[in-house]
Amino acid sequence: MGRWVCLLGLGMVLATAPAMSAEGEWQLARDEDGIQVYLQAVPGSSYKAYRGVTTINADLARLRALQEDVEGACGWVHECKTQKLLKHEGEVAWTYSQFNTPWPVTPRDSVVKVTTSEGADGSLRRDLEGVPGFVEQRDGFVRVTKVEGFWLMEPVGPGRLQVTYQVHTEPGGSVPSWLANKFVVEAPYNTLFELRKRAE
Repeated sequence: MGRWVCLLGLGMVLATAPAMSAEGEWQLARDEDGIQVYLQAVPGSSYKAYRGVTTINADLARLRALQEDVEGACGWVHECKTQKLLKHEGEVAWTYSQFNTPWPVTPRDSVVKVTTSEGADGSLRRDLEGVPGFVEQRDGFVRVTKVEGFWLMEPVGPGRLQVTYQVHTEPGGSVPSWLANKFVVEAPYNTLFELRKRAE
């Protein structure tokens, strides 16, 4: 299987919240079950970036397999409805995902370009870039207009990895502040929690 990822995660679709802190400063928003979630204001955006960090007792091959199971990964990505691989070329993949949103917010979908690279220290990084025009709009969904982020898996001991999941999005359309604030913390936390549960 090629070195690409489904992703992801886009719990990213609404994983943003109105900026309230100083730009460029990461602030701890949740620390529970060994998972830390940080938020950061983004210049020029009304939405915050998030960063989730945890340690997983599994080897890189295990995490890689879970991420590269495109359809199966939807089961551990926060609010993922469906997900599929559109195209794969070497270390680059393009994926399409649909996400659930509570009424009356229109469900979101996203198209993401995923570029995989390996570090000399045994780490694996997957850079995420939204490419909303890669496929045509789908009826009943609002396309996420911007995605920037990455997954980083770094060895911290035998059979142990520190996993960082960082994303900033512009969700497109209108998103109530209460929903954005809820998703910005829940998306990274729940995604990492479910990934860790399956990996371990």
